[in-house]
Amino acid sequence: MSALEDTWVLRGVAPLGGDPTDVLVADGRIAALGADVATRDATVVDGHGLVALPGLVDLHTHLREPGREDAETVATGTLAAALGGYTAVHAMANTSPTADTAGVVEQVWRLGHDAGWCDVHPVGAVSVGLAGTQLAELAAMAHSAARVRVFSDDGQCVHDPVLMRRALEYVKSFDGVVAQHAQEPRLTAGAQMHEGIVSAQVGLAGWPAVAEEAIIARDVLLAEHVGSRLHVLHVSTAGSVDLIRWAKSRGIAVTAEATPHHLMLTDELARTYDPLYKVNPPLRTAEDAEALREGLADGTIDTVGTDHAPHTREDKDCEWAAGAFGMLGLETALAVVQTLMVDTGRMTWADVARVMSFAPARIGRIDDGPMAQGRPLAVGEPANLVLVDPAARWTVEPERLASLSRNTPYGGIELSGRVVATFLRGRPTVLDGRPVAREGATR
Repeated sequence: MSALEDTWVLRGVAPLGGDPTDVLVADGRIAALGADVATRDATVVDGHGLVALPGLVDLHTHLREPGREDAETVATGTLAAALGGYTAVHAMANTSPTADTAGVVEQVWRLGHDAGWCDVHPVGAVSVGLAGTQLAELAAMAHSAARVRVFSDDGQCVHDPVLMRRALEYVKSFDGVVAQHAQEPRLTAGAQMHEGIVSAQVGLAGWPAVAEEAIIARDVLLAEHVGSRLHVLHVSTAGSVDLIRWAKSRGIAVTAEATPHHLMLTDELARTYDPLYKVNPPLRTAEDAEALREGLADGTIDTVGTDHAPHTREDKDCEWAAGAFGMLGLETALAVVQTLMVDTGRMTWADVARVMSFAPARIGRIDDGPMAQGRPLAVGEPANLVLVDPAARWTVEPERLASLSRNTPYGGIELSGRVVATFLRGRPTVLDGRPVAREGATR
């Protein structure tokens, strides 16, 4: 990229949905803010009508590499992330081999760097092979080049309370966090969907809300006892929201996320018997979805995590019981949040920045240093930016998504808001809604 293209003026954008202004981006940072910012050596982007947000940060992405490159690679997954407005993602550990050693997390980290679409921060496994019996090499991963701070057996619950306690104690020494997949396995053996009226009517084995809530109740008390940080992944029930609200009222260091699909979709979709709607934890009731929206709006739920989980067509184009759990999310997350929360007046664009950038960066401890993410839109800060057209409406077409997989639950649904541009430390990864590859990057 030439020197000319290193300097940008984003003309007339609205930071966090506020008053329009110009943003000068130079040398990877926000160099100036104000009316009629000008420089002779700048490429001008017409941003009138666009909202400027800090680059989005996802604490919960499955990139599948190494091991399942038929479903996704680090390159294709991070391209999808950039098109969705993300400048950083955390890659979950349930790869093959499992990301439970310094060597594997460094491999994932370097693949992300080489692809160049966004920063990739590997999540380290809590237990060896996600088996839930022996702690993984937590310190080695924390002190590796990948500098892991988030640890999770996502896809599996750390169901042994002794192992969970030891993990919380261990990560405290380097300011890490355990991100728990809350699912009591003995209460969900063979479960296919939410346990309730719909499961009884369609004849699919039910997954009770208490299986999630019991683990959350246990773990917030363990976190309080140890004095360590706990993050609860993909909260899905009203009871879970109440438990997290209670824990926070006691001053327990717990944070929580909701996924776009749990905010928008319900278990009524299981009536189709289409495995596109099969996910872990399952889609819950309309009352649960409403409780999640309320919790996100009032700050009980800290982040929106995509739980982007690509699967091959063969793993989803089958009968429900044989289908894999999981849905795509990176390219649609921001639009779902705008549609549900901003357009309805429940959240402002500043709130969106809080739950999709500032909070996840802080929880993942990537909000400081030369590679910092989730920073304010202010002079001197890294130019990690996304420009959104809030007036755009678009219908999700699975075949047009950048992911290698097509298992989106939003096919045919019209959403509000579209990403127009994404900048990673002053370099555009997306312009006019299309990807801009870095010279020499892997594709």
